Amino acid sequence: MSHQTMSVEAIRSLAEGTLMKFGADETNAKAVADVVTMAERDGCVSHGLFRLPGYVATLKSGKVNGKAKPTVTKLAGAVVQVNGHNSFAPTALEAGRPALIEAAKTCGIAVMPLIGVHHFAALWTELEPICEAGLAAFACTSYKPSVIPAGGKKALFGTNPIAFGWPRPGKSPMIFDMATAVMARGEVGLAARDGHTLPEGVGVDADGNPTTDPNEILKGALMTFGGYKGSSLSMMVELLAGAMVGESFSFEAAARDNNDGGPPQGGEFLMAIDPTLVRGNDGWNDHAEGFFDKIYEQDGTRLPGDRRISNRAKHDKEGVEVSQIILDKISAL
Repeated sequence: MSHQTMSVEAIRSLAEGTLMKFGADETNAKAVADVVTMAERDGCVSHGLFRLPGYVATLKSGKVNGKAKPTVTKLAGAVVQVNGHNSFAPTALEAGRPALIEAAKTCGIAVMPLIGVHHFAALWTELEPICEAGLAAFACTSYKPSVIPAGGKKALFGTNPIAFGWPRPGKSPMIFDMATAVMARGEVGLAARDGHTLPEGVGVDADGNPTTDPNEILKGALMTFGGYKGSSLSMMVELLAGAMVGESFSFEAAARDNNDGGPPQGGEFLMAIDPTLVRGNDGWNDHAEGFFDKIYEQDGTRLPGDRRISNRAKHDKEGVEVSQIILDKISAL
């Protein structure tokens, strides 16, 4: 498969310009382009430019308001609600994140429910600024039915990713971001695009039969990781990003979606915690770093995000190899 080397800024310019061409204003386009660029730069290509045609589809169909202006409402001292008013999630996050950080630093812990948003991005990009402000953070969001509950045969859960971030003053934060499905749906889409088969146990076809063909899995459903354990975590995400924040479950989001290929409207749940206030002193960082050192003592180990940070340093300097296939798709728009 051929690639084209692009600078990080060229990727950002391409994403932002494409979104503005299809009706997004500068604020909305920049917010989305930032997360697309971060994903592409850091090697998370399934959430990079690969997603741009899906973002464009929602602008073309009118499902997403590319000129939306999110509103931030303090529902309680430690609860900051953001209503995206049909915006892309990154726009709503940028609007509400400062208030979430302030609330967490005041109360020790704070939550930020997002409603009326369309989420299509990697969660780690959302937590990094919160962790860089010295806070631990958690986020989760649902999607449309694409994962079967353990023991079932029909998709009910979304891929329902969860992310957790830990601040490391003077270093890049530790952030893991994982689907509660065996594999993110975007990774299945990449495998289908590139003609790869997938390992057994990733998903089923439309009839509920196990398959390693990514095209059949896209027609059928994914499986949760770890059987009933992953299924329980996926259910937790549905409750936090749905019932808890006053938004839809994945099956409800699908019922009202226009199936234009872009993200449905749904909710997201974020939480930020100030370890200094929770612990009662500032010794948490040294304590945590000693724990991370213990992990590194074992050959072959790494912290979540280490590879991402390594990619970032390399690609900032040398540029990013971007799939020509996706560049051609963007050009064809």
